[in-house]
Amino acid sequence: MAIHLEERLASNLSDLERAHLRIRLTVLDSPQEPVVIIGGRRLINLSSNNYLGFCSHPDLKRASIEAVEKWGVGAGAVRTIAGTFALHEELEERLARFKNVEATLVLQSGFATNQAVINTVTREGDVIFSDELNHASIIDGCRLSKARTVRWAHKDMGALEDALEKNPTDGVALVITDGVFSMDGDIAPLPRIVEVARRYGAVVMVDDAHASGVLGKNGKGSVNHHGLDGRVAIQVGTLSKAWGAMGGYAAGSRNLREALINAARPFLFSTSHPPAVTASLIAALELVERSPELMERLWANTRKFKAAISAAGLDTMGSETPITPILIGEADAAFEFSRRLRTRGVFAGALGFPTVPRGKARIRTIITAAHTDAMLDQAVSAIGAVAKELKLAA
Repeated sequence: MAIHLEERLASNLSDLERAHLRIRLTVLDSPQEPVVIIGGRRLINLSSNNYLGFCSHPDLKRASIEAVEKWGVGAGAVRTIAGTFALHEELEERLARFKNVEATLVLQSGFATNQAVINTVTREGDVIFSDELNHASIIDGCRLSKARTVRWAHKDMGALEDALEKNPTDGVALVITDGVFSMDGDIAPLPRIVEVARRYGAVVMVDDAHASGVLGKNGKGSVNHHGLDGRVAIQVGTLSKAWGAMGGYAAGSRNLREALINAARPFLFSTSHPPAVTASLIAALELVERSPELMERLWANTRKFKAAISAAGLDTMGSETPITPILIGEADAAFEFSRRLRTRGVFAGALGFPTVPRGKARIRTIITAAHTDAMLDQAVSAIGAVAKELKLAA
């Protein structure tokens, strides 16, 4: 008997409901700022990747409005067919200088960029070596590639070296890692990865989604942070987190850019950024370069928050960045923790399986430069109180 689609969908949703894993969208009635309005209530926002507070920054809004007046609201089609705005070229040239590379190409999202890059630079006979905790966009990019994928234990250099030794190839050996891991907030040991890869003739690709605007001089990313400019073949990042808008970029050689323009399906078959977004990203890049105090505030807030959470007896899972997970354990407990935080004026989402492994459900908090000391104090107080209610802290 054929399975009717609606029956299958309803059954899948029921299974998620029973496992306390069903996701429901939270509707905001305000901009994405350190305090948001949800259901008529003001809540301290610990859920956003808005690291530098750019989502509603006046400089970015002004640039967007001016671009609409000059260029209109849309790009019309893909850049290879309808032409590319001078704004797109300007953004990519500025990004290349910022990242200390020959060239960059901007795509519609970080997710699309990983799929574009992986499938452009690899082919059958190549081998991809991927950290087991890499982002879902990398995992999907590897699945779509005709190259063989070998996963290596998270940040384990012995495991990476063993994988490279046991999986030689006459083609391209591509080692891929997140620069900052989005669920645990830890930083990849990039200098050691680059050295191991070099010994085996492999090239390195780094996804800097959560390092752009966060690590390195003026937010140049993890490659710059580790002093490895010129030694990493491919850098990928998002423009939707610290940069406050949307999109992704691939940074590397001019040949990489040209290859993506000619072969990357997400670039060839998806309309480019509207002018307002592109202009806002140029404004964001200018702002981050002239305002180093934003990153200083981001890291001061991060240190303050982590110290207080650790002092409360909670496990932050070795996080080294503004991404500060609070380990809860089971998904139902994590979702209850999140619900109780809302009643105390804090918006911090829970993550459970399959986003994170079973038994490692957590509250994932992100600190930004826009949070005030008073906001952080209130958030820490609420987290501590809920942890005691649920007997997760003394």
